[in-house]
Amino acid sequence: MVNLKFIMRLGDYELTLISDGIFLLDGGAMFGVVPKVLWQKSPADEKNRITLGLNSLLLIKGKKTIILETGLGEIENHKFQEIYEIKRKKTLVERIREKGLELEDINYVINTHLHFDHCGWNTISKGGSLVPTFPRAKYFIQREEWNSAMNPDDRSSASYMKEKLLPLQKEGNLELINGDFELEEGLKIIHVPGHTRGHQCILIESRGRKLFFPGDLIPTSAHFPLPYIMAYDLFPLETLENKKKILEVADKEEWIFALYHDPEHIFGKVEKFEGKWRFVPLKVKNEI
Repeated sequence: MVNLKFIMRLGDYELTLISDGIFLLDGGAMFGVVPKVLWQKSPADEKNRITLGLNSLLLIKGKKTIILETGLGEIENHKFQEIYEIKRKKTLVERIREKGLELEDINYVINTHLHFDHCGWNTISKGGSLVPTFPRAKYFIQREEWNSAMNPDDRSSASYMKEKLLPLQKEGNLELINGDFELEEGLKIIHVPGHTRGHQCILIESRGRKLFFPGDLIPTSAHFPLPYIMAYDLFPLETLENKKKILEVADKEEWIFALYHDPEHIFGKVEKFEGKWRFVPLKVKNEI
């Protein structure tokens, strides 16, 4: 497991990688139609599960503090822990406080989508009830994604935890958006359906540098080749088309990627080698 406690700069943004730990998911589901003989570079355990990271990004620009994704959240269920084998020395909330911030200091939360492993710390237990973890923050979510989470189909119902999301609406923290949205200069939310109908990605641009947070469009460094698409994706052909478009632009404009689920290689760029896209890790120090 890599050291996730460091700070870097991207133009006017200070970025801190904040881990909510690691967990295990089925390798076959993570790579869809790609045979195990090709993806087994990501070693699987005896239950065919591979290790995935929970790599949230904390952004600070001026007086604004933003968090991208909120990990798995509070783990109360023994069966849940057993299925996913969650390991973490400290939670995302503890790491935020380690940085000298209080939960009230977060201004914006952006979830790429509302599957339980991306929005777990959106809410927290307090006095026997669930409340928004970041009480002064606005949570930016695609309207389509919110509707899917509130009314999931039979295939998706296990991926959403409706009861952990409703306090955002009840307390007035929820900000539903439709399509692409510029939160502030240099911070764009881009609607990229495929994994879910309301999946979104985040593009940060400052002083000529661009960083892209793809969420589950490209969950790990092993998912850059075009056919490497998760079985979890509800609309895989849309994932494929959107992936093609984004990788072409990212290569041309030299975007930096920040990967949510990779347990080791989080930051890097894309390049084409022998006609196929691949990930090139970056050694991050203080500036990217």
